[in-house]
Amino acid sequence: MPTTNIDHFIGGQPAANTSGRTQDVTNPATGAVTGKVGLADVAQVAAAVAAAQAAFPAWADTPPIRRARVMFKFLQLLNEHKDELAHLITAEHGKVFTDAQGEVSRGIDIVEFACGIPQLLKGDFTDQVSTGIDNWTLRQPLGVVAGITPFNFPVMVPMWMFPVAIAAGNTFVLKPSPTDPSASLRMAELLKEAGLPDGVFNVVQGDKVAVDALLEHPDVKAISFVGSTPIANYIYETGARHGKRVQALGGAKNHMVVLPDADIDQTVDALIGAGYGSAGERCMAISVAVLVGDVADKIIPKLIERTKTLQVLNGTNLAAEMGPIVTRAAHERITGYIDLGEKEGAKLLVDGRKFDGNKAGEGCGDGFWMGGTLFDNVTPEMRIYKEEIFGPVLSCVRVANFKDAVDLVNAHEFGNGVSCFTRDGNVAREFSRRIQVGMVGINVPIPVPMAWHGFGGWKRSLFGDMHAYGEEGVRFYTKQKSVMQRWPESIGKGAEFVMPTAK
Repeated sequence: MPTTNIDHFIGGQPAANTSGRTQDVTNPATGAVTGKVGLADVAQVAAAVAAAQAAFPAWADTPPIRRARVMFKFLQLLNEHKDELAHLITAEHGKVFTDAQGEVSRGIDIVEFACGIPQLLKGDFTDQVSTGIDNWTLRQPLGVVAGITPFNFPVMVPMWMFPVAIAAGNTFVLKPSPTDPSASLRMAELLKEAGLPDGVFNVVQGDKVAVDALLEHPDVKAISFVGSTPIANYIYETGARHGKRVQALGGAKNHMVVLPDADIDQTVDALIGAGYGSAGERCMAISVAVLVGDVADKIIPKLIERTKTLQVLNGTNLAAEMGPIVTRAAHERITGYIDLGEKEGAKLLVDGRKFDGNKAGEGCGDGFWMGGTLFDNVTPEMRIYKEEIFGPVLSCVRVANFKDAVDLVNAHEFGNGVSCFTRDGNVAREFSRRIQVGMVGINVPIPVPMAWHGFGGWKRSLFGDMHAYGEEGVRFYTKQKSVMQRWPESIGKGAEFVMPTAK
């Protein structure tokens, strides 16, 4: 079957790859190669940065309301083309179409937030801060900023970054995952159609070569990243060493603590959806169920039943609840973790390795298919508990009481998301206050904050000081300037040699 060349977008135009290096893009449902994505070299990254740098002065000087109007137009186009973007996600990532639609919608939320940028860029003013002197602060854009984004959300995660960055007056270079790169180019086209000046938004496809080129380029002032913790750590350290502002979101091991008073059916629904939605390939997926007291005996049988009856189908089938694994390599990695769980002594209740891809739909026999997998009697010493599997594997850990559950979660190296299911208001309050995790759900399985609140974990789930999007995102993509002003009429004669104080 013919394949599509997927290249770059630089200076407002598609740009052919010049490195001579490419990577296959596959449809995970069928295993068929559908495209070849160009992998940029240092020179091509430099060309994208140069285009962004050239566009920066005029864009930074554009009044915020005019920048917002471009965002409004982009918002309109996104709403017109949202299903098109969702189909691109399903074709290259594999997630079911309705889930892909949800991803696009959550990205659109950030664009809506960015449309209010004039309000968010207002400074503070103090009249008469001292006799005859006024003082005010303003926030100004940084310059060229870059986003390095993962395969699991090829639309939403870039939109965590570039709408806020661009609306604040920066220019942007996006380096998306080479696994599912097409959506990035479509977003670039829609931005241009919305009236965004050439060079303000650029896309370079690539791998570590492109990442390192962005980290080392002196004109790139800030880097935003979402991905695994080892790479987040590397990007944070490397970016900081090169004097850049860095926001690097890493991995997760999200727990759901289930108290004995929780509604059992609601909890099972939540665990199945949050554990197996998007084949567990979400940084906010629930991968550990912490079952307190005797609640395990009530929940486990229902979890087994629901896991076995998951509708694992081609993502284009609207009846699908779960699609394929994103790549063959990811499938092999997840399979390895299931093998390991058995060796470590966890009780394998449902084995997703046995799933037959032919049952997923026509032509799916060679796809990267796996069913939902369920472990019981998992302990904190096991690697399947400690490490992020990033697949449809749910581990059940049994604890005696609420304190043990909190201590278990707090002891983990990751602190991205957590959830607690209970009817007890005091327990919920204590949980939300004591838990050492950045995003907390009370009877909410996937507590991803809305566009104006910001996203980010604690501990080794976030490197850097500021969370993504929301007002924290505005602060990340701008720098504060303080101005003190007085006029000659209020200035007394003679030099002052003492430290200035308010008078």
